[in-house]
Amino acid sequence: MERLVGKKAPDFTMKAVKGDGSEFIDVKLSDYEGKWLVMFFYPLDFTFVCPTEITAFSQRIEDFKKEGAEVLSVSVDSEYSHKAWIESSLGKVNFPMASDITKQVASDYGVLIEEAGVTLRGLFIIDPEGVLKYSVIHDNNVGRSVDETIRVLKALKTGGLCPANWEEGQELL
Repeated sequence: MERLVGKKAPDFTMKAVKGDGSEFIDVKLSDYEGKWLVMFFYPLDFTFVCPTEITAFSQRIEDFKKEGAEVLSVSVDSEYSHKAWIESSLGKVNFPMASDITKQVASDYGVLIEEAGVTLRGLFIIDPEGVLKYSVIHDNNVGRSVDETIRVLKALKTGGLCPANWEEGQELL
């Protein structure tokens, strides 16, 4: 797999639903120019671990906004499936839910499981200039830590050398 960290993030344009289910929109990487973007892929709507992650990220949206970051979730489901999930059981989400129905974006970001037609849990932090600064990809059985994502975002924003377990307010190397 090609290394993405340190390079321009792969461009994308996807259909999405606003987190309240009210409207379909297009989302593009260029929409986030000048902002940090936390983009995470999850396997499918109407599953078990995925709603716990989406809800956890949604509940912490103000922490992301405080850091100048936007959040975008992506799966290979359609925007219509996202809307149905919001309306039937997921509830309001504080960020857009994008549809990578063609699976092209998942492939570009290296998270597509081709034989299953779904994605691994991939999380990417893209800086305001569009450079991919952080990538974590792992098995679908384990949800991600929002606290760790925010910690890494804050560390990246320092522009300095952050030791292991660095927390905001601690000395840089």
